Amino acid sequence: MGTAIILIKLIAAHLVGDFILQTDKLCADKFSNNKAFRYRALSVHALVHAALAYLFVAQWNNWAVPLVIGASHFLIDLVKTHFKRKDLVGFVCDQLAHYCVIVVLWLIVFANHDYNQAAKILSANFWLIATTYIAVLSPTSVLIKSFIEYEKWLPTDASLKGLPNAGKWIGYLERILILTFIFTGNIEGVGFLLAAKSVLRFGELNRAKDIKTTEYVLIGTFTSFTIAIMLGFGVDWLMELNFE
Repeated sequence: MGTAIILIKLIAAHLVGDFILQTDKLCADKFSNNKAFRYRALSVHALVHAALAYLFVAQWNNWAVPLVIGASHFLIDLVKTHFKRKDLVGFVCDQLAHYCVIVVLWLIVFANHDYNQAAKILSANFWLIATTYIAVLSPTSVLIKSFIEYEKWLPTDASLKGLPNAGKWIGYLERILILTFIFTGNIEGVGFLLAAKSVLRFGELNRAKDIKTTEYVLIGTFTSFTIAIMLGFGVDWLMELNFE
């Protein structure tokens, strides 16, 4: 399992490329009816993924990694944009396809080979923790948003509109805190955080004019907490396996 760090790095590179570095404009251009805009955006996005995979894996003589990652990403996103799937189904299928490519690439190229220790500057546990923190930021926000939109649970009450992007950053911070509490063994902190947010949300729920608004707030909050807690305990268990 010494090359498990490669798999973790490939996943980290994917998360950075697909969520952190992908701008709203680039995402919109990928779905443009203008073929020139669409293919340019798809090509740029694929090149970014190829470069990130190459840099993160740091196996400088292995060109299979950037070539496979770049080409597969272009083709998978091309299919997604062709069918114009921006909903939860499109998101999940797209991500599963990318992760399947990553796992197969790792199994074929790295699983039975010695890892270049010179490139192993940081431990597998470091990469695992860093990747988890990345995952609970934009990737989790996109998943929750897609889930709520797919189920048509978005309320139309204009009074819910607060500070621009405030909800997104609150979600980021709460999930970061949950992971930190779990990784440092302070599990009780998760309970205090949930209680604190419940108190703050109480006034908002009291002002809600309908049940739909109340349920929307609760679904968003508990989905965010559930994902962070599951990832936190899952990764904590993986680190105990000590697959360095």
